[in-house]
Amino acid sequence: MSDTVLKISGLKIAYGGIQAVKGVDLEVKKGELVTLIGANGAGKTTTLKAITGTLPNARVEGRIEYDGRDITGGKSFELVRQNLAMVPEGRGVFTRMTILENLQMGAYIRDDKAGIESDIEKWFGVFPRLKERSSQLAGTLSGGEQQMLAMARALMSHPKLLLLDEPSMGLSPIMVEKIFEVVRTVSAQGVTILLVEQNAKLALQAAHRGYVMDSGLITMTGNAADMLDDPKVRAAYLGEG
Repeated sequence: MSDTVLKISGLKIAYGGIQAVKGVDLEVKKGELVTLIGANGAGKTTTLKAITGTLPNARVEGRIEYDGRDITGGKSFELVRQNLAMVPEGRGVFTRMTILENLQMGAYIRDDKAGIESDIEKWFGVFPRLKERSSQLAGTLSGGEQQMLAMARALMSHPKLLLLDEPSMGLSPIMVEKIFEVVRTVSAQGVTILLVEQNAKLALQAAHRGYVMDSGLITMTGNAADMLDDPKVRAAYLGEG
């Protein structure tokens, strides 16, 4: 059995006459934290939405394989049952449910009651802020707390692959640091992660490997630590050089 969890080959995505993604190849191996960085409008979120089958009005070409199966054009609700979870840009928590109810919703595909309760305690251990507020409505949380909840909720489904779309967007610098600390913790527990992120420096510091996307194309890939030291990456994405 291959240790490649996600393999994207020749992915092209068009909205009408606009080609948003122009032939992307990308792969994520089991246990890796891989980041996809690039400027706004590069096609990063569009690529994630193609993986999750949430691009209803786009033409998608190429092949997306997850866990050895072709999922190109698959339905998003089917992918959850295949242990693929995504934390979308903007978080998407159930605002009128409590923190605890949000976590229970994350486990709706499971029926192991004891295991669910154990996992809730496990993620409360990683996100102590959520435990303190477990009976609070999710809509009353700060942006950073909602981001933590969205991540914990996704993890309740036991994902083989966790997709994170711009987890630091709109957060204070202190909360951004906290979110990346959590991303590293989750990765250290063996969860395979594909992270789309505008904060290139923090993303590359956390990741094993990175891809740079520009105008719908992958322009660079490599070991994340090497990319942090690359003059082109530093000049374009780290505000240095």
